[in-house]
Amino acid sequence: MRPLTDEEITSLFEKLSSFIGENVKLLIDRPDGVYCFRLHNDRVFYVSETNMKLAGNIPRKDLLSFGTCFGKFSKSGKFKLHITALDYLAPYAKHKIWLKPNAEQQFLYGHNISKPGVHRISDNTLKYQGVVVYSMNDLPLGFGVAAKSAEETRSADPTIVIVFHQADIGEYVRAEEHLS
Repeated sequence: MRPLTDEEITSLFEKLSSFIGENVKLLIDRPDGVYCFRLHNDRVFYVSETNMKLAGNIPRKDLLSFGTCFGKFSKSGKFKLHITALDYLAPYAKHKIWLKPNAEQQFLYGHNISKPGVHRISDNTLKYQGVVVYSMNDLPLGFGVAAKSAEETRSADPTIVIVFHQADIGEYVRAEEHLS
């Protein structure tokens, strides 16, 4: 467990800011305590300072997890968000998309979202912007990247992909051994 380097922090915050914008600072400056990001086995954990100090008493080879895993760094140094970060991204999301009930299941199986499955989209969503995907009942289902802007979506062909899938809550079942 170690603090992130400057390059790792930059990569992490760029990814987070594509979903929650300047609200990234709200993850660090919380009224309920001091929180930070730590790296352990190529995974980035979001943890309170109190729990981080407690985890420091456990030998590194025995430490599997602490805090919430936000994602991991690939061998090339790119950061990939995990679905476990959804609970922290959803309340601060700038760009949202709501799915019709028939498209929810397809998204939860790991498929992209096409236009017929879109119920509503945030007006200020730009192309290639990170979006949080919700059901019509405002339940966060996952996140992805907008393939079309909000304006392009309105006039798009029904077969066009609107959101590229990145992660969904169905991964808890499909890939549970890789999430820890």
